[in-house]
Amino acid sequence: MTTPQLTFSDDQAEAYDRVSEMLREAGIDLTDGTTRPPGGGASKRLALLGKAGSGKTLLLAELCKALQSAGVDLVSGDYEARKRRERRTLAVLAPTNKAASVLRTRGVPATTIHRILYTPVYDPEYEKIAEWLMGNVEKPEIEDLTPEMLDRAFASYQGHKSVPAALAAAGLRGSDFITGWKRREEPLDVGFVDEASMLDERQFEDLQEIFPNLVLFGDPAQLAPVNQSGKMVFDDVPEDETLELSRIHRQAADNPILDLAHALADPELGFEDFERMVEEKARADDRVVWAQRVEVDLMARSPVLVWRNATRIRLINAFRAVHDAPETELLIGEPLICDGIELPLKHRKKRLDLEARGLIKGAQVIYLGPGKRSGFSRLHVVGAEDPRMSAASIVKIEKPDEEEPFIPFAARMGATFLHGAAVTIHKAQGSQWQDVQVFAPDLYAAARMGRVEAGQPLWKRLAYVAITRASSRLHWVVRNRLSKPTTPLTIEDLPRKAAPLALEVETDAAEG
Repeated sequence: MTTPQLTFSDDQAEAYDRVSEMLREAGIDLTDGTTRPPGGGASKRLALLGKAGSGKTLLLAELCKALQSAGVDLVSGDYEARKRRERRTLAVLAPTNKAASVLRTRGVPATTIHRILYTPVYDPEYEKIAEWLMGNVEKPEIEDLTPEMLDRAFASYQGHKSVPAALAAAGLRGSDFITGWKRREEPLDVGFVDEASMLDERQFEDLQEIFPNLVLFGDPAQLAPVNQSGKMVFDDVPEDETLELSRIHRQAADNPILDLAHALADPELGFEDFERMVEEKARADDRVVWAQRVEVDLMARSPVLVWRNATRIRLINAFRAVHDAPETELLIGEPLICDGIELPLKHRKKRLDLEARGLIKGAQVIYLGPGKRSGFSRLHVVGAEDPRMSAASIVKIEKPDEEEPFIPFAARMGATFLHGAAVTIHKAQGSQWQDVQVFAPDLYAAARMGRVEAGQPLWKRLAYVAITRASSRLHWVVRNRLSKPTTPLTIEDLPRKAAPLALEVETDAAEG
C-alpha cells in the first residue's frame, strides 16, 4: 500500500491508494514524489463518500500534503503565474465561502468554486509585481511604488503566499490592481471538491470541463440541492468510480455529536426515541445540551437552524426585539445572509467582482455600519480571505404573517440580504460553527408529516445535517423560548484578515 506515515483506517488507506492510482495514471506519483507534464489522456474522476467522522477531511489534507511534496502547485483563486506547461496544479474547492473557510481552519488551502471559474485581470504594471513575488522575474521598478513599499509586499508574500494580500501590505487596494474578472478559458489539472452533495448539475458540468482529474468528497446522508429532486451529482457516478468510507475515524469515535448523527441511520428509530437519546447524551456529556430556550447571544454569530420559514421569521424578529433594534435601521453587528445580487447585465463586471470577493448567495455576513455612499453598507463576509468590503445593499427584514418584507434601507440595485439570526437547515449545509442550536419542534413537525426524501424520513436527513454543523457543542432546543442578551451586539471579535494557513489538520467534533 502507498499509505503515508499517518496511521489510516482500512477505509482511508484504500481510498488514499485509489486516488494515488488515479493520479499516477495522470502522471503524478505520490510514492516517488515525482510528476510528468500533463499528457492529455482521458479524463478521470472519483467520488469518495462517507458520513461525518469517516475521515474525509483528514484524507483530503494528507493528499494535499503529498501532492505539494511531489511539486504540484496550488491554485487558490489568487493571481496565477504565466502558464508553464510542465507544471502540475491542484485546486481544493468548496461550494461556499463558509465551507472553504472550514477547510482552511483545518489546514487545507481551499477556495470557492466561483473563484476558480472566474479569474482576475491584473493591471499590467502590477502583474510585474506579482510575477516578481512568485520568483518568475527580477524585481521591477514601478513609478508609483517606492522600494520600501515593494519590500513590504515581498515580506507579506513570504508569510501568506497571497498576491492581493502582499499588494495590500504595500498600501494598494484591489481596485488599484484588479481591473476586472473573466471566465476561465484554459483548463486546470487536479481538482478536489469538498461538500460535493451541495453541487448542482451545472456546477458539476463546469468542473468536469475545467479539471481532467476530479475527486469529489461528499456525504450521501446530507440534503440534496433543492432543485434536483433529492438527487446528488455523485449518484450518477459509476460504481467503479465510487468508494464509500464506512468507519468512523478513531479520533472522532468518542464523540456524542457524531454518535447522535450516526444513530439516525437506524430504520427503527423514531423521533421520540431519538429525543430520549439526545437527553441521555446531554446528561452524560456537556458537548450536548438539552436546551429549554434559544440562547440569543449565540445567534449573532451562529444562526439557529430551523426547517420551517415561519419559525425562521419569528426567531429573527424576536432576536431584533430583545436587542431593541429599530425598524428603520440595522444595528452594527447584526448577522445577514446574502440572498443574491440584483444587477443588470451591463454591470456584469461588478457582479463578478462582488462574487469573487465572497459575496455569493448563501454567504454569511456581519453588518459593520453604513457605507460612505447612500444605500451602501460596510460588511464582513464570514469565511472570505479578505472579509471587509463595502457594497450597495438591499436588506429585507421579513415579518410574521406579512407577505412583503420590511426594507429598512436599500440601494436601487446591488447585493440583497435576509437577516441571518436564524436560517433553514438547507441553507446551513456546508457551514460549521462551534456551537449550533437546532430548533427541535420544527423537526418534530417534519416527523409528524411523514415526508420521505431519497428513501429516508425527511426529519432524519434534516436532523443529520443540523447536528453535523456543530464542531464543539450541540444545543437541542425543545421549547419556543428566547433568552435575553447578556452583552450588546459587537464587531470586536471579527478578524480583519484570514488567519495564515499552515497545512496541518485538526479533527473537530463533526470532522468529515
